[in-house]
Amino acid sequence: MGESCIPTVDLSPCFREDDEDGMKKAKEIIGQACSEYGFFQVVNHGVPLGLMTRAIELSKTFFETLPNEEKLKCVPNSGAPLPAGYNRQPEQSPDKNEYLLMFPPASNLNVYPQNPPHFREVLEQIFAYFTKLGVLIESILSQCLGLPSNFLKEFNHDRSWDFMAGLHYFPATEAENNGITEHEDGNCITFVFQDEAGGLEVRRNGKWIPVIPTRGSLVVNVGDVIQVLSNNNFKSATHRVVRPKSKSRYSYAFFYNLHGDKWVEPLQQFTKDIGEAPKYRGFRYKEYQELRMRNKTHPPSTPEDVIRITHYALNTS
Repeated sequence: MGESCIPTVDLSPCFREDDEDGMKKAKEIIGQACSEYGFFQVVNHGVPLGLMTRAIELSKTFFETLPNEEKLKCVPNSGAPLPAGYNRQPEQSPDKNEYLLMFPPASNLNVYPQNPPHFREVLEQIFAYFTKLGVLIESILSQCLGLPSNFLKEFNHDRSWDFMAGLHYFPATEAENNGITEHEDGNCITFVFQDEAGGLEVRRNGKWIPVIPTRGSLVVNVGDVIQVLSNNNFKSATHRVVRPKSKSRYSYAFFYNLHGDKWVEPLQQFTKDIGEAPKYRGFRYKEYQELRMRNKTHPPSTPEDVIRITHYALNTS
């Protein structure tokens, strides 16, 4: 596995019943990537390339051509775990982007744009494909951790907190190029695809590695929930977005999530059963999400004050 790129996994064996060698290879690559730094790319993943391309095209139309008053018709609903609909990062935020966020298509929290035509239809279709892929990757992660293949699915069976964001990053200026500050995702699994502008970077061994956009591929990263459940056997990926100069960046991120009322703590399979001390104290998932949201709405004055999963870390030395 080269230092200068993240591994690519061919998922086509997962859709065939007679390719045990292909499945074994896929699981080996995913297991190693997750134990080292939590990032990998997948191809032949079942999400149609044409749908991904159409989603990027419609996102560009929405963010680039519609006036602000039209975008603001999609104002977020109150009462949602996150603000569904159109939103823009606060002026004081170091992150420079605007986004359209949605929950599962059946959710009554969603606020869809009326324009461009067919945007809602495409968003709902791609959301459904990502949900199916989430179930597959969840099963593979379970097996890579030595758990029954349906373990994480049974632990995390409520899909109502899953969400997807279509993002537009403004062109970099001479003074700064931050799109999203370095962070880890708080959820279980994240899928990302980006346009040709690129900008996504992952940190490995203290170095930032650009994730070069590859047509039809999806970037997958493990989030904080999996890191805690596995008691640090799998790593939550540290990543950021660097905005390119003189051009906008468009991407989609799908967050395979956990319901807010779920209790999260290291599984006994990685602690009590093997004589290992838990590396985290338990917490209610929505409480952690509220702390992370406060990072965005009230940015801390220093990076050290940003709430991360280390907030729940136990001193096991």
